[in-house]
This record gives sequence, C-alpha cells and structure tokens, in this order.
Amino acid sequence: MSLLVVGSTAYDTIHTPQGAREECLGGSATYFSLAARFFGEVRLVSVVGRDFRDADLDLLRERDIRTDGLEVAEGETFRWTGKYAADMNHRDTLSVSLNVFGEFRPKVPPSWTSTPFVFLANGHPSVQASVLDQMEKEPCFVVADTMDLWIETARDDLLALLKRIDGVVLNDEEVRMITGEHNLIRAGERLLDLGPKIAIVKKGEHGSFLFSPFFQFALPAYPTTEVRDPTGAGDSFAGGFMGFLSGRDRVSLGNLKRAMAYGTVAASMTVESFGVDRLAGVAFPELEGRYQDFLQFIQF
Repeated sequence: MSLLVVGSTAYDTIHTPQGAREECLGGSATYFSLAARFFGEVRLVSVVGRDFRDADLDLLRERDIRTDGLEVAEGETFRWTGKYAADMNHRDTLSVSLNVFGEFRPKVPPSWTSTPFVFLANGHPSVQASVLDQMEKEPCFVVADTMDLWIETARDDLLALLKRIDGVVLNDEEVRMITGEHNLIRAGERLLDLGPKIAIVKKGEHGSFLFSPFFQFALPAYPTTEVRDPTGAGDSFAGGFMGFLSGRDRVSLGNLKRAMAYGTVAASMTVESFGVDRLAGVAFPELEGRYQDFLQFIQF
C-alpha cells in the first residue's frame, strides 16, 4: 500500500569527529522517504525554496519517491548546522534557519487523501494534526514523531494529537519528559495511556524499544563499525519501519517486530556516510542482506 510522509526537506551542514560536510541534502521527510522506498510507493509532502537543487529533486524522483506534494515556495530551503561530540551521541545545534519551512502549511494532494499509511515527521503538533484533517478517508495506520521542543511549548496540542494516532516515535529522554516517569518501562507504559496503540522509544547506539498493550519488544542497534554521521538515523529508522508495514499491508505482532529490524538496518546504513549519500545509494538486495545478517546477530 502507499505511504504518505509529511515533514521537512533541508540542507544540513554537519561537523563530526570524522570530518565535515556543507549543504548536504537532509530533512526528516527526506531520510524517511529514502528508507521507506524499498517497500512500496512513498508520497512526499514537504516544502523547499527556489534554491533547491535540481540534482536533489532528481535524486528523489529517480528512487520512485512521489514529489507531487513537494511545494516550491519563494525563499530559501530550510538550513540546519550541527556539531557532534566525540561519542557521536550528543550534538549541538549551531544554527537553524527555518526559511520557507517556517511558514509551511502542508497541502495533501487530493488524490492522496485516502493514503492508508501516514507518517507525520517531526513538527508542531497542530501542523501534524492539520494533515489528518485533510484526509478524506481515515488512514489504517498513523504514526507521528515529536521532540522535546513540542513537549515543552505545545504540550496540549501534542496530547490532543496522541489521541488521534496509532503510534508515536520519540527518544528515551522525551518519553520521560512527557510522562514524568524516570523508569523507561513505566514511562513507555504510561505513554500508551495517553492514546497511541504503540510507542517506539529510540535509544541511539543502544537500539530501540517497542511498547504496546499486548507486548514489549527491544532490539539492539546493528553493530556497524563505520559511523561517520548520525544525522537522520532516527528518521531512517522510522522510514524502514513504516515502509515495511505499508508493504505488508497488515499491522500484526510479527510484522511490527520485523519492521523494527528493517528500521534498525536502514538507520545503520545512514550513519555510514554524511547526509543521505549512503542511504540513497543502497539497493534492496544490500538492505535485505544486512537484515538477514542482523537476524543472525539477534537470534540464538
């Protein structure tokens, strides 16, 4: 089935202990789309400025990502600059220029308003909710990403959104913030009381944890030795996760677990280069090969 993603498309300038890169193609929806494309049609709703490079648009289209919902607005594309610490687990944002993304009001193309799987990439909860308001047919599975900024500044909007979605993705610090629980397991369980049917807690190099009313499931990160740039790893995880589910057309216990593994593998490929270079260059057989390797790693 088709998968709709709404979020940012950006140019990132990145500094890590492995080097630096200026003006990389990035953005939450970009990483997500490149990871989800392996499993079916991805429909991208985002905004860029007049300075968006033709080569980057071609990169998306050549990988069968539908860009009918990619708005080109007067002004410049969203810019972000960040610097990672030596352990790659912590980063400082050096500058943010929202540019055209600051005024972004998603417009879902009419032919996409019945898309069955929807991912709301990180953004203001009221903007995320506006996407659901545009859907002609209620999606069968909706997941949203969020962050500490919205927990602090738009808590009421976020709590309202959680009641309308099937799943939420956030990191361990954020789940503690929103629930007030320090223990991660209690925090994950408490989060489900706020509305979503599942919650995925990202833990960086320590993997991820899935909470549901029926089971809990944890996976380690894929053991890659080549970590050059962690930017977009969480978005790639979400893309692999949602892409697999939309490709299977059924959200079952087994498919949720497999989707977690595919998301983990997609994230492991993203960190092996600056920006989207590695992920954009991957073909499905390589992704599937790493998935099979990962299964051997986690089974006994």
